[in-house]
Amino acid sequence: MKAFAWFVGLFIFGFAVISIFAWPIYDWLTPNFNFKFHRVANRLGMLALLVSFLLVARRLALNDKKSLGYELPRSEFLRESALGLLIGVGTMLPIVLIMLGLDLRVLRDGLDPANVPWLRLAAGGLVTGITVALIEETFLRGAMHTGIARESGACTAILLTAALYASVHFIGRYRIPVEELGPDSGLRHVLGTLTDFAKPLDIADAWLALFAVGALLGLVRTLTGNIAACIGLHAGWVWLISLLRDTSLPDEANSLRFLLSQFDGVVGWLVVGWTLVVGAALWRFYESRRTVSPRGHPSA
Repeated sequence: MKAFAWFVGLFIFGFAVISIFAWPIYDWLTPNFNFKFHRVANRLGMLALLVSFLLVARRLALNDKKSLGYELPRSEFLRESALGLLIGVGTMLPIVLIMLGLDLRVLRDGLDPANVPWLRLAAGGLVTGITVALIEETFLRGAMHTGIARESGACTAILLTAALYASVHFIGRYRIPVEELGPDSGLRHVLGTLTDFAKPLDIADAWLALFAVGALLGLVRTLTGNIAACIGLHAGWVWLISLLRDTSLPDEANSLRFLLSQFDGVVGWLVVGWTLVVGAALWRFYESRRTVSPRGHPSA
């Protein structure tokens, strides 16, 4: 469990950096730039996380291509990522159609589907999906999965990375009103951003949905031996979710509203159930494609 402790420690370090330095940096930037405090704090935390991640990956011997999940030749990696992207879109589309068909989410007021800039939204969503997938999969299903699996086995790696993956989605959403900003804002931002965990039952549906998704990605990582498919799947899911959020909102009056979480109006009990169905299918699909290469590691 030492590897897991190191990676959790990265977030603790990031929180400490935010607590100490977010306000001085914001106060220094404010006269010349109109930055929002939460953006300064969150970007500072990400920078601290990135730098410390590079150092920890080196210390734990996780900074090589195989450990990070990039061992496949480039052409094969891109091919597997593209296949994963198509599967991600194909497996996310039914749940999107169910949400819209049951009026769990309805079009935003005044939105005319005929005049929506679909191409721009689609391009932006794809860029967002690929960016998020690259960052999160390299960190979680790449280095962190490898580090934990070396010590405790693949099952433990799948569960722990899924737990951290689910938890980090609730970080960074806190906002401090401008008139309340002051020297203690960094610490208040950190404490505020963790408030969702003070009432675990309120976020249980969203957390379990994200945990299920994270476990599925960890399973694919284990079956394929790399993160190519994980990046594609993750990007495809985020792509459609981005389009869904840009064009619709949850219908609070719908009697089935409980199927979608209050966290973001997308993940929730409906996604938990669908992920189990998709997970079984993807397990069989990637298991059937798994072979053993001459070097002895699983590959698609």
